[in-house]
Amino acid sequence: MTAPVSRTWLTVPDLVDALGVPQGRVRRLLDDNILLAQRIDGVLKVPADFIRDGEPLPELKGTIVVLHDAGYSDDEAMQWLLAETELLGGSAPIDALRAGRKAEVRRVAQSLGF
Repeated sequence: MTAPVSRTWLTVPDLVDALGVPQGRVRRLLDDNILLAQRIDGVLKVPADFIRDGEPLPELKGTIVVLHDAGYSDDEAMQWLLAETELLGGSAPIDALRAGRKAEVRRVAQSLGF
């Protein structure tokens, strides 16, 4: 696995705007693992790649479940989703999900279980 590609990150207020929902709904999306967030410089942020057409990427939730089932913490899942890997032809899993390769990404995630 190589270092993550530089990504655009959204704060909670950015997500409120991008999703058109109240802050409480954004927090529920995070609590329900529909989205993953990471603290960067003390600020909770979500990669913009986790959003498509004003909605959380539908393929993300099930992939997060597979990663959690495989023993990954939220931080480890985030790192794995954003890092390019030869297991997916040099793509980052999030990029493969966005390209419609959900089954392949989840198969690889399952094979990496702890």
